[in-house]
Amino acid sequence: MELNFKKSYKFAFKSSAYITLFFLGVFLLYHFFIAPLHLIFVFGFAFCLALFSFFLIQYRVETFIYKRVKKIYDDVSLLENTSFRNQPITTDMETLTKEVQKFARDKKLEIETLKIREEYRREFLGNISHELKTPLFTVQGYLLTLLDGAMEDKTIRKKYLQRADKGVERLIYIVKDLDMITKLETGDIHLEVSRFDIVEVVQNVFDLLEMKASKKKITLSFDAKYAKPIWVLADQEKIQQVVTNLVVNSIKYGNEGGTTEVGIEDLVNDRLIVRVTDNGEGIKKQYIGRLFERFYRVDKSGARSEGGSGLGLAIVKHIIEGHNEKIYVESQFGVGSEFSFTLEKTE
Repeated sequence: MELNFKKSYKFAFKSSAYITLFFLGVFLLYHFFIAPLHLIFVFGFAFCLALFSFFLIQYRVETFIYKRVKKIYDDVSLLENTSFRNQPITTDMETLTKEVQKFARDKKLEIETLKIREEYRREFLGNISHELKTPLFTVQGYLLTLLDGAMEDKTIRKKYLQRADKGVERLIYIVKDLDMITKLETGDIHLEVSRFDIVEVVQNVFDLLEMKASKKKITLSFDAKYAKPIWVLADQEKIQQVVTNLVVNSIKYGNEGGTTEVGIEDLVNDRLIVRVTDNGEGIKKQYIGRLFERFYRVDKSGARSEGGSGLGLAIVKHIIEGHNEKIYVESQFGVGSEFSFTLEKTE
């Protein structure tokens, strides 16, 4: 690629001025203390020396910098696709130094970002491998046992087929969530925005999860009595999934005999906030920043025993951000957690 060369005359001008002043001073000392000289000759010589010095230094600086910096550009192929490549080469050393330092800082930041992404990729592949491996091996184990002769026993056959079916259901659940989050992350999210009652949506979620909560003796309730509908503008189906995922998490990590409360409050003129609060085990501060990553689990062994795809909070985050809204989390280890998100309200 042909490089854009930006000339700067400051260095050559200053250098030629210093040289000219030095020789002018020498001639003037000679004129006053040794032998008189024609001043026209002295200043004429100084002027010619200044011009000659300026053009010589400018030419040499341009040649020196251009050739060597161009060689660096050509040798380092990594620069080919960077914005630094498109910047003009300057003969101003101060400007050039600043540009190179800025480039070095940008490259360092880019390398650090790539390292973080690589670590995230390795962790993601390990997590998804574990998530898929467990139900696959479970299904395979039951089927192989049946093929080895257990199929003749009707009781064992039915029990093992039912367990294999649960493993297949878990696989389908994971694949569906993976498909959904892939679409969400690529921006392929189609929102069917409508006016609906958020109180009714939360109540529907409570009704759906009542049996799941009762197994751990967890009470699902509102923080207050909402006698009137609270209308919002959003995709009802996706917001119901958000509430479902948050309440399921509160049940999964809640203490036996605990509570899960949902509160709905006005935030600003056209916004409200929905809070899902539990008195479960809580989350340590160092884990909160990674809660919305795919497959990230604070308590990996315990969480997997509870089931789920490990994608619930990641899906919640993408759905809320797809609505141009915000999601928040506050938690105190040993006390409980609160997940909240904003919605646009309407009359």
